[in-house]
Amino acid sequence: MERNGTEVRMGDDSVVTGTEETSEEPYSLDEIDGLFHEFLLAVARPKRREGYRDLTKRLRSHLRTAPGDQPVVKAAYPPYELPNVHLALERWFAVEGRTHELIGMTGSESRGDLTLGEILESANLYDRFVVGAVDYAHLPVSPDDELACVSFGFYLGQEGEERFALLLRGPADEYGRNKVELEVLAADKEFAHRLLADIDALMLEHNIYRGQILSFDGSEFDNGLGPFRFHRRPALTREEIVLPSGLLERVERQVVGVARRRERLRAAGQHLRRGLLLYGPPGTGKTHTVRYLLSHLPEFTVVVLSGTSMGAIGPACRLARMLQPALVVLEDVDLVAEARDHDGGAQPLLFQVLNEMDGLGDDADVAFLLTTNRADLLEPALVQRPGRVDLAVEIPLPDADGRARLLGLYGADLDLGKDITEEIVTRTEGVTASFTKELIRRAVLISAEREADHTETADLRTAVDELLSDRDRLTRRLLGVKHPDDNQDDEDWLIEEDDE
Repeated sequence: MERNGTEVRMGDDSVVTGTEETSEEPYSLDEIDGLFHEFLLAVARPKRREGYRDLTKRLRSHLRTAPGDQPVVKAAYPPYELPNVHLALERWFAVEGRTHELIGMTGSESRGDLTLGEILESANLYDRFVVGAVDYAHLPVSPDDELACVSFGFYLGQEGEERFALLLRGPADEYGRNKVELEVLAADKEFAHRLLADIDALMLEHNIYRGQILSFDGSEFDNGLGPFRFHRRPALTREEIVLPSGLLERVERQVVGVARRRERLRAAGQHLRRGLLLYGPPGTGKTHTVRYLLSHLPEFTVVVLSGTSMGAIGPACRLARMLQPALVVLEDVDLVAEARDHDGGAQPLLFQVLNEMDGLGDDADVAFLLTTNRADLLEPALVQRPGRVDLAVEIPLPDADGRARLLGLYGADLDLGKDITEEIVTRTEGVTASFTKELIRRAVLISAEREADHTETADLRTAVDELLSDRDRLTRRLLGVKHPDDNQDDEDWLIEEDDE
């Protein structure tokens, strides 16, 4: 375009040159509109320079054929499997004779739910996507470790004469896609199927969840990169478990004993699937007993469900079947496994729990460990039918000997004498293990408040007086202890406490 001796060239390498004039006429609206239109075209569709990151050209160069001419084979996995898929690919490519180059992709528009074929078509026809940086997600793979996992990237791979491209794409909430996807582009469709089968085998063999203690985070199960929270395995000794004589041995035989003698049981035609119910008042040590069992099952994969996460019973049992030997812990199972007629209707989640427990084969080395404060509310079919729950064990309130042992356990650093121990045992009949633990903590706090070097018997007496007083009535209830006069139902008691 020329005007008043000035040449204007719009484009990739545009320059503006011209000659000065003493007077210039203003541009017309049509001329301004034309110049602006050329400017927008130059910005929106710049000319390709040498070395332009052409995704289609890059794939064509690697595959030595047009990407659109080759079939695509797909596989999908749950969102929490991204670390396993990533590691399986690394192990697959680490085999001698296999190579790969990892590239990413950027574009002016969202990748959304486009398939690999649609991405290639858009890259070829509309310049929407170009070669860019690989996307990574940093995910936990143990209680202490994280792993940088490819969440969107192309593996341009080669095995012998076989050339292929593989797209790994992790879950992305903003697109409504809650899964991990692999798409293999290869001339030989059977090769693509074999590659994906190899990935599945490697995922199972080297699964990061094997031997871990995991809990489902119910609030995030339907979102994000995974529903799991990793936990360190406890290290509890028998001396730290205070139960009536012979009770812990029964519990160990049902869970740990079967695990240690699985081969002999199988040889004798006996099933390994088992269920154990621990019931009793709150604060008596049911969860503590579970932690002890986990300490002595180091090779077991453990999945813990409680509260809202009970809805994940299906995925939890699938994981247990895949990674056996395994233990599925259902804490406070009465929240979902109440008797069918308790509220006048069926419990859909209860049916799912029962079905999952029944769905395991007799040779499955999977144990179910259930805890409840209200055994009377449990569905009879859950606690009576063999194969669901084979053993129900009450964890009772500690007797006098148990309370003395608990004082010695929690107050080991206080050097409690025989007299004060007997006095506290006598005064605390009917209390829970949680009460004893809080008693010791409060005595230590009282001594700290008076700047004492050590806790004295007077501090213990003060702590007992406080916890047994009417002012701490609610505290006792929260610790699982009933006052001798607490005969009315819970609702009336709460109203009375509130009035006080």
